Amino acid sequence: MLFIRQENLKIGMRLAKPIYNKKGVLLYERDSKLTSQGIESVKNFGIIGLYILEPAEPVPPMTPEDIEFERFQMMSSFIIQDELKAIKNNGKPTNQLPTLVASIIKGYGRLDKKVNFVQNLRSREDKLAKHSLNVAMLTAMITHKLNIKLSEQNDAVTAAVVHDIGKLDIPDEINDKSVRTEEDEKIVLACQIRGESLIEAAFLATPSIKRMVQQFRKLLEMSKKGEIDSSAKIVTGAKVLLVANEYDKMTAMNDVEEPKSEITALRYLMDRPEIYDEQVVNALVQSINFLAPGSCVELTNGEKGLVLAENPYNILEPMILCFSDNKIVDLGQELIYGDLKIKDMMKTLDNRCVMDQGMLKSMGFNV
Repeated sequence: MLFIRQENLKIGMRLAKPIYNKKGVLLYERDSKLTSQGIESVKNFGIIGLYILEPAEPVPPMTPEDIEFERFQMMSSFIIQDELKAIKNNGKPTNQLPTLVASIIKGYGRLDKKVNFVQNLRSREDKLAKHSLNVAMLTAMITHKLNIKLSEQNDAVTAAVVHDIGKLDIPDEINDKSVRTEEDEKIVLACQIRGESLIEAAFLATPSIKRMVQQFRKLLEMSKKGEIDSSAKIVTGAKVLLVANEYDKMTAMNDVEEPKSEITALRYLMDRPEIYDEQVVNALVQSINFLAPGSCVELTNGEKGLVLAENPYNILEPMILCFSDNKIVDLGQELIYGDLKIKDMMKTLDNRCVMDQGMLKSMGFNV
């Protein structure tokens, strides 16, 4: 599999991922060949590139849930782009926003199982919308695990969709910087505060939405200093936004830098309980497949192996089958394995976990 930038796409290249339009309608299936019309569609959508299969490469496996997840992301990110612009230009969202929030909650805020939370590549044009959507989806899953009542869940997901609206005003020359100056940060903060005023005016009937966004921003500022004021009365929605925002930011795919793996991001959150609420992080663990059976990992001793079973007490210490000698290692038995840990997950080029469920089946495990 190769990542080919938009300007280098050629007629006849085979797609590794499907392409959808703004309505979520499938335009090009996986393994279909690019046409001149398809390349033009990619340019019109502002997509920076596509994952392309090499000539003899088979189509990588994707579950129906994974395919629907990507379709939903693509379709919903277009809606969010329109909604943020409507709030900024007209002072209020359209009637699509309540429908979108309801669909996010229906699809991801009532789940009784974990999901494969796969990141899509982001361009300069759609990174804000895709980030907002992912934070909203994570918020829906986390608040469900926290047993938050539906009305509060609805407000939290809405807050997640609009929480970064102020970034629409950040100048491009600052937005494109990988390292910002102190003066840049002041400009960004001013944009975010103006965004909160937009949110307040757009959601006068639900002041809790602005409260969550405002408290989230203050938590974010405190987290950059490495501490949170424990005496401050922070609503649960703001704590959820902080965790969801950081997790998505760390694992997001873009054309500027390599994303952190899910395990690296989770370890970062778990190691900072003074900043990221432990209950919220635990709800995130209950929502996403971090180390599902079949995942391939690398250990700190250089060994590579296959996850056989999750550890219900510590997600980072599963049972692993080592590839080199077929030895089974239970990382939960610290007295035996000491400091041996998972270094990272093995990933495909498009940032998916390398899975080998065939080996699990051959060993008699149900998958």
